[in-house]
Amino acid sequence: MSQSDTTGNHTTGKESNVRLHESWKSRLAKEFEREYMLNLKKFLREEIRRGKKIFPRGDQYFAALDRTPFERVRVVILGQDPYHGRGQAHGLSFSVPYGVGLPPSLVNIFKELKDDLGLEPPKHGCLEGWAKQGVLLLNAVLTVEEGRAASHQGHGWEQFTDAIIHRLNEERDGIAFVLWGSYAQRKAAFVDRKKHFVLESPHPSPLSAHRGFFGSRPFSRVNAFLRSRGQEPIDWGRFDA
Repeated sequence: MSQSDTTGNHTTGKESNVRLHESWKSRLAKEFEREYMLNLKKFLREEIRRGKKIFPRGDQYFAALDRTPFERVRVVILGQDPYHGRGQAHGLSFSVPYGVGLPPSLVNIFKELKDDLGLEPPKHGCLEGWAKQGVLLLNAVLTVEEGRAASHQGHGWEQFTDAIIHRLNEERDGIAFVLWGSYAQRKAAFVDRKKHFVLESPHPSPLSAHRGFFGSRPFSRVNAFLRSRGQEPIDWGRFDA
């Protein structure tokens, strides 16, 4: 599946190759050929033709998969949609590029990180350091129109990301799935809890964080699980790639 070239932080109409790690490309090749994915591609091209600004850039649609190869996934943090403000989305759930102000949910994630592990938050919101350690920062929907939250829901991305989660559930063992909010919990309800660790809490959004996200200690609990499996814990204080 080719994607659109990019200028600045939004997609334009020229063709370029997507960036997708080979470990995922080989497993998802058939998904790219399915009707829903072809329809999604047409939808995105039409939106671009109409002058819509689509986030993230075309070469960052699959950034989460590119940064975290299939065999290295140890944790999945499942988000819903990319940020829809200019300059915010770069293909990793909850993360923003260097130099971009922190969205409220990320502020709360860093607050819980400090309360949980005593780690001071960084001066930026880029979580690539987590992704490089095996934390798959996956959104359910991988694109959005500028200024229109949830505008690309229902166009096929959900089926594609379901396929990703199914692959991990079936082919891997001992992954920690971090499901913040009811949307993520419904999406990953099929995950085999005999094989994997599933951690559920309210979403870190300011609308819900005080209903149980704060105090849920997700970072220490994930690391306790990984240690119980003989794995290295995640260095949650490592943010730089």
